[in-house]
Amino acid sequence: MKKTLVGVLATAMLFTGTAMAAPASDVQKQLDGLTKQHEFPAALATVTDGNGRTVAYTSGTSVLNKRTPVPRNGQVRAGSNTKAFVAAVVMQLVGEGKVELDKPINHYLPGAIKDDRITVRQLLNHTSGLANYTQYLGDFEGLRHRYFEPRELLDIGNAQPVTNQPGEKFKYSNTNYVLLGLLIQKVTGRPVAENVDQRIVRKLNLKDTYWPGVGEQGIRGKHAHGYAKTGNGIEDVTEMDPSWGWAAGQIISTTKDLNTFYRGLLKGDLVKKAQLDEMKKTVDTAGEMWPGVEYGLGIASVPLSCGGRSWGHGGDIHGYETRGGVTDSGRAFSVAVTALPGTFQDTPEEAGKAHDAVLATVDAALCGAK
Repeated sequence: MKKTLVGVLATAMLFTGTAMAAPASDVQKQLDGLTKQHEFPAALATVTDGNGRTVAYTSGTSVLNKRTPVPRNGQVRAGSNTKAFVAAVVMQLVGEGKVELDKPINHYLPGAIKDDRITVRQLLNHTSGLANYTQYLGDFEGLRHRYFEPRELLDIGNAQPVTNQPGEKFKYSNTNYVLLGLLIQKVTGRPVAENVDQRIVRKLNLKDTYWPGVGEQGIRGKHAHGYAKTGNGIEDVTEMDPSWGWAAGQIISTTKDLNTFYRGLLKGDLVKKAQLDEMKKTVDTAGEMWPGVEYGLGIASVPLSCGGRSWGHGGDIHGYETRGGVTDSGRAFSVAVTALPGTFQDTPEEAGKAHDAVLATVDAALCGAK
């Protein structure tokens, strides 16, 4: 059965907590459960405490059917975590007086979409009603090595019926973040990748995070291979052109760097307090996300089993899934597996359990489950 892009780059909600981090043995046990019980080839994770100290964990193998060690803090395709980076840049521009949240996106990009009512805020929090272009891209193997221009992605989204009226309800759409990437480029006169690099990556010294260049299909640093189910069976899909994800999901990072990014964002190291407060104004995601999840401006709030809530994002892209987030105390946890749930599981029920196990790993790591 061929795998389409429906659901890929979906929101990755996060489970973190305010309790003491789980002991190393518990974290390792959780990762081993992901690789042994739920059949993910590899799992990588990083715990970052409130003082910024980190511990990295791995389980499984870097190469399927071989005993190849998984590199600690190896790079992964971070998927929709890209949205939080893009949102942070937009909010910096808001703080600089160059963008207004409640102005229509067509004010900045004349004629970009048909509806002149859709605002920058509605793009950021997925209440625009614009169709999700990744649902219409077709089979992964047909575009795996194809390069897409951002405007092509927007054209695909614009060609489809809207899902709701602007501001009416939350409906996740990658098209929103293509528009935000174009907004950044129009306002600054520079590529969105350059903006993310200079405004975030360099500022936080994210040594293993980068936006792949045009035509770049590999992963530059040490990494575990990623796998996906295609029309040819289960394939190594580490090599691919991620341009179809662009500002909605192109970034490559590590679990350590993701922790550093979300900690920095939530501490106010990247955006001013007024803009961070705006990012934390959430909308209900009922029927779209897990119970209790609320979505802000490029970041999400998730209830914790140990009480309180976490902030962050996460990502799904062929070959890799990432989950994680940060608490009010600054404690963070991120985990990555080298396949999407459903790749190695035979039934939807098993895939669902594998998905839940990834989420439970984050919750356990920061809620201190023994």
